Amino acid sequence: MSSNIRIMLTRMQSLQPDPKARYKSVYEALKRIAVTEGIWRPLRGLNITMIGAGPAHALYFACYEKVKRSLSDVIHHGSNSHIANGVAGTLATVLHDVVMNPVEVVKQRMQIYNSPYKGVWDCIWTVQRTEGTGAFYRSFTTQLTMNIPFQAIHFMTYEIMQEYLNPRRDYHPGSHIISGAMAGAVAAAATTPLDVCKTLLNTQENVALTSVNISGHLSGMANAFRTVYQLGGIPAFFKGVQARVIYQMPSTAIAWSVYEFFKYFITKHQMERQTSY
Repeated sequence: MSSNIRIMLTRMQSLQPDPKARYKSVYEALKRIAVTEGIWRPLRGLNITMIGAGPAHALYFACYEKVKRSLSDVIHHGSNSHIANGVAGTLATVLHDVVMNPVEVVKQRMQIYNSPYKGVWDCIWTVQRTEGTGAFYRSFTTQLTMNIPFQAIHFMTYEIMQEYLNPRRDYHPGSHIISGAMAGAVAAAATTPLDVCKTLLNTQENVALTSVNISGHLSGMANAFRTVYQLGGIPAFFKGVQARVIYQMPSTAIAWSVYEFFKYFITKHQMERQTSY
C-alpha cells in the first residue's frame, strides 16, 4: 500500500509532468497507473527499499533510544525531555539517511513516468556510469534538511501524544498506532516543500529543467528551491501534500507499533531472565 502511494507522490510532485501523467487526486493517479501501466507498476523500486530499510531502521531506532536516554538524564534527570527527543531524532536521522539516500534516488528514478530503467541494477549501473557516485548523494543535504525537521517534529509529536494517551508508558498498541499516525501526518505536512525539492534533485526531471534553461544536472538545495519557485510559485512547494500525508500516516504508525512491540518483548524477556537467576 505504501509503495503505491509513494509512486503517486513522486508522480504528483513532478513539476513539468508528461500530459499522460497529470493527476488531480490520489485516487485518479492510482487508477490510471494501474490501467495504463499495469497493476505491478506501483511496486517498482520496492525491492531496493526492502534491502535498505532493514539496516537503516536498525541504526535509526538504536541511535534514538541511546541518545534519548543519555540526554534526558542530563537535561531532566528521571523524566522525559522533549529537547532530548528532538536531538536524538536528529542524530538518528543522519545515520538513517546515509543508508537510505541512494535507495531513494534509485526508487524515485524507477517510479517516474516513462522511466528508462529496466530494473534496479540497470538503474544503479546506468546512474553510476553516466553521472558518477555523487549522483546517489546529490540530494543528501536536501534530504537531511528535510528529514531533520521532519524527524524532530515526528519524535516530539509522538512523545507528546504518548504523554496524553499513555502517561504510564506501558505497552499499549492502540496508543502507539494513533500517536505514530498523528506524528507522521504533522511532520509530513510541515516538510512537504522540502520533499518537492528533494524529488526534483533525485529525478533530475529533464522537461522541468529544460523549461527554465538549466543544462546538465541540478544540484544544491538553494538551486532546487529557486527552480521549484520559477516553475510554479508557492503552490508548487505543496504539490502532493495529500499523498505525502496519506503515505506517512500508516508508515509511521506501523513503524512505531513494531518498534514498541519488540521493545516490550525484549525488555520483558530480559526481566524474566533476571528474575529466574
